[in-house]
Amino acid sequence: MTRIDRYMLLQFLTQFGFFALVLVSVYWINRAVRLFEQLIQDGQTALVVLEFTALTLPLVISLVLPVAAFAATVYGTNRFASESELTVMQAVGLSPWRLARAPLVFGLIVALMVAALAHGLVPAARARLADRQADIAENVTASFLRAGSFQYPGEGVTLFIGSIAPDGRLLDLFLEDARSTARQITYTAEESMLLRTDSGPRLVMLRGMVQTLETVAGEVPRLSTTRFADLTYDIGSMLSVRSTPGRDLRDYSTWRLLNPDPALLEATGATPPRARAEAHERLAQPLLAPVGALLGFAMLLLGGYSRFGVWRQVIWAIVALLFVHMLSTTAAAQAAQAPGRWPLLYLPAVVGAAMVAAALWLAARPRRVRAPAAAPAAAPAPARGAAP
Repeated sequence: MTRIDRYMLLQFLTQFGFFALVLVSVYWINRAVRLFEQLIQDGQTALVVLEFTALTLPLVISLVLPVAAFAATVYGTNRFASESELTVMQAVGLSPWRLARAPLVFGLIVALMVAALAHGLVPAARARLADRQADIAENVTASFLRAGSFQYPGEGVTLFIGSIAPDGRLLDLFLEDARSTARQITYTAEESMLLRTDSGPRLVMLRGMVQTLETVAGEVPRLSTTRFADLTYDIGSMLSVRSTPGRDLRDYSTWRLLNPDPALLEATGATPPRARAEAHERLAQPLLAPVGALLGFAMLLLGGYSRFGVWRQVIWAIVALLFVHMLSTTAAAQAAQAPGRWPLLYLPAVVGAAMVAAALWLAARPRRVRAPAAAPAAAPAPARGAAP
C-alpha cells in the first residue's frame, strides 16, 4: 500500500473505532435495560444480570460493525472532500477505482472481525447463555419463591412466604390451591424446604396444617382440617414453571451446521437443509462489511464540488445501504421458510457490489465541459480616410 492508501486507511480506522463504540454502547444499553428488568423481576442477583448482558455483547457487536464501517467511510470521505484532499488526489491522476483500494482493505478488515464474531464468539456466547437460561428456568426458588409478597405462579394458586432463612428454609409458608371450584386446599407450615428430585421439585413442609374446603351443589360446604409434623408435596404440578427452552441452531458452530449430526438435529428439532441454511447465513454476514464501506465511499464520489457540501450523496448512500439490508432481511426470511433457497443469502452482497461498481464507473467517467458560446463576429473597421 502506498502512503496515500495508508493515510486513508488510518483515517477510516480511527473513525470506525469511534462509531463502533457509540453504536455498540447505544444498542447494548437498550438490550441490557430490558434484560435487567426481566432478570430483576425473576429475583436474580446483579452478578447474573451482568453475566447475561456480557454474553449478549458479541451478538450486538457483530450486528453493529458493518453499520459502523459504513458511517466511518461516509464521514472520512466527506472530510477528504471538504478539505480538498480528495480533489488533490484526483488531480494527481488517481482514478476512483484506484482510490477505492483503501476502503476495500478497510472493509475486508471489518469483515474479518465480523467473521471471527459470527463463527466463534457469538455461537459460544449463545450456547453459554442457553445453558444459563436453562439453569434459571429450573430454579423454582429464584423464579417464584420470594419473601414478603404474594405470588401467583399458576392459575388458581397463591403463595406467600414470610421469610427465607440463609440456609434456604422457607419460614411461615402459606399455599392455596384453588384450581378446582369444588375443592379448595390451603397449606400452612412453620418451616418448609424445596428439594429437587429426578421427577421434579418437591416441597417438604414441617409443623403445619392442611385445610380442605369441599363444595357440592345443594349441600353445605364441608371444611376438614389436618395437622401434620411433616408433609411432602409435589409442587411441580402446581407451579407453572417455565419449560426449559430447546436448543437453537445459532448455538452451534458453523462446521457442525454444515455437517449436522443426529444429536444436533434431535436437540434443535431442525432438518439438515435448515441447519445448512443457517450456516450459509452466517457465511454471508461478513460480506456486508466491505459492501457497506465501499457504498459509503463510492456514493460520495458522485457529483461535483458544491458549496452546500455532499449531503445529497450522503442521503443516496444511506438509501443504498438500507436497500441492501432490506434485501438481506428478505433473503433470510425466504431461507427460513424454504431452506433450499439459501443462495438468496448471498444476493445482497452481489447487489451491493454491483451498486458500488456502477457508482465508481459513473464517478470515473470524464464530465463534459460545456463550451462557451461563440461571440458574434465584429464588423470590419472602415479604412482610414474612407468616406463614411
